[in-house]
Amino acid sequence: MIGAILGDMIGSVYEFDRGNKTKEFPLFVRKSQFTDDSVMTIAVAEGLMEAGNHSDPEVIHETVIRSMKKWGRAYPDAGYGAAFIHWLFTDYTGPYNSWGNGSAMRTSSAGWLYDTMEETRAAAKAAAEVTHNHPEGIKGAESVSAAIFLARTGHSKEEIKDYIVREFGYDLSRTCDEIRPGYHHVESCQETVPEAITAFLEGTDFEDVIRTAVSLGGDCDTLTCIAGSMAEAYYGVPEDLVKECEKRITPEMKAVLEKFRNTIRTSRPE
Repeated sequence: MIGAILGDMIGSVYEFDRGNKTKEFPLFVRKSQFTDDSVMTIAVAEGLMEAGNHSDPEVIHETVIRSMKKWGRAYPDAGYGAAFIHWLFTDYTGPYNSWGNGSAMRTSSAGWLYDTMEETRAAAKAAAEVTHNHPEGIKGAESVSAAIFLARTGHSKEEIKDYIVREFGYDLSRTCDEIRPGYHHVESCQETVPEAITAFLEGTDFEDVIRTAVSLGGDCDTLTCIAGSMAEAYYGVPEDLVKECEKRITPEMKAVLEKFRNTIRTSRPE
């Protein structure tokens, strides 16, 4: 989960095509800060942990909705989209058929909390569809969580790629060099998730995945958040980057992150 937050922070400075599509840039500057991507990543993690071992999607819906509204209202200026703001600050709790990339950027915890692919995908679907119940919104969340599950359970990048193409139908045939020139700011799962997966597949370590994702441009905080979530599961996160991230989040966010770490350790003792 910290990989997603780091991706969000590092990419936030270059959102809205403000970067120059290069891998050479400072990882952190004064304005590097978390956005709605990190807030909702924390919120979904808390909601899924509260649901515990319940496989009933209605239980997950209830806990995730409650957590998302709580966290979103606590951080009202984090950069939410217009439709999500309406959902967040009203009593409405139903979905709004979104295919936006928000479902994919907030889903990283689902890739870690469950012991099987079936459970992982079911939880990712349930957490996504509280707002993003469009098939593309659900697919984005499921595919990212599935990639994380495969990465953390020792599968190769080729195996991960084959699974994503087979199960979700994303076109992963283009290289980042082919994507980069014409890529622009877009907020759909359809035009964010495949690019983020490609950046992960091409990266050679955690930092290189982050740099590769940022170099593509586009909705840079979200794309890099997604790529970073997969990179963490595959490579781990360097300790210096963990420390830098923890300096830039709030105590409340750190508390959820620590609870998440403890949950993972408890469920998978070394």
